[in-house]
Amino acid sequence: MKNQQSSRSGLPTVITGRPAVRTNRNKRRVSDPVLALAIGMFALILLSGFLGPLVWTQSPIDVDISSTLNPPSFTHPMGTDDTGRDVFARFLQGAQISILLGLAVVAAGVLIGTVIGLLAGMLGGWIDAILMRVMDAVLAFPALILAMAITIALGASLQTAAVGVVVSAIPWYARVVRSETLRLKSHPTIEAAEAIGATPTRIVLRHILPHLAPTVIVQAASAFGAAILGLAALGFIGLGAQIPVPEWGAMITSGLQYTLTGQWWIGVFPGIGLLLVVVSAGIIADRLRDHLDPRSQVVR
Repeated sequence: MKNQQSSRSGLPTVITGRPAVRTNRNKRRVSDPVLALAIGMFALILLSGFLGPLVWTQSPIDVDISSTLNPPSFTHPMGTDDTGRDVFARFLQGAQISILLGLAVVAAGVLIGTVIGLLAGMLGGWIDAILMRVMDAVLAFPALILAMAITIALGASLQTAAVGVVVSAIPWYARVVRSETLRLKSHPTIEAAEAIGATPTRIVLRHILPHLAPTVIVQAASAFGAAILGLAALGFIGLGAQIPVPEWGAMITSGLQYTLTGQWWIGVFPGIGLLLVVVSAGIIADRLRDHLDPRSQVVR
């Protein structure tokens, strides 16, 4: 037939014009100025956090009483805070802390949530019921309130704040992985593998995980900005990083009292950095979902 061509598997493939549409969509993604701007912003802050402290050698924690509340200048590009510490040095160190801790929080949440979701989806029965009821109990609490409670119980610090954010995020990963696992288990390929005697471990490693990867990657990318924002929120209310650790949320809090008296630079610059990271991460995650999710390529 004219509207069919043979594929490599020998099965006919209907030509609908959709591949050309996909190619055009991919070309638009490559030339997407918003995505390019988001990647540029994120890369700039990433490089600033990791390479900046090597170039800008002023200490982010050394106190200089003679230079308190100085406005931005060549000596201090972002001014100084109420104890004379260089805000630019603290901004660079804060970028490194926020990004590293955000990545660690997302990685821990993905790992634990994926294991729980796989166990619930593959084993089913009472194991699935118990695990999902525990996840429902965690989801019953607002994420920030739960993270605050865990941080207070463990003692306010940057590490305990990270633990609180991880625990509050685990159910989201577990739910997504469980639903995808249940969907994949009913696929004819998985049923055929079970019929020929493939072990559950082989099925998970060779068939389930590779198909779960795009979904988990998109979920993790979407949660990265939320993780950084959650850590900053805990730092803002005094439950995260403690003085003199240069974390953006704590820096915004310390600068808040001076905003109305004219020393705006103490809290504004870390706030801008936080805004740029969260917005750029959200845009990148959105475009990544469009690229990895096959349903986004369907022409409606």
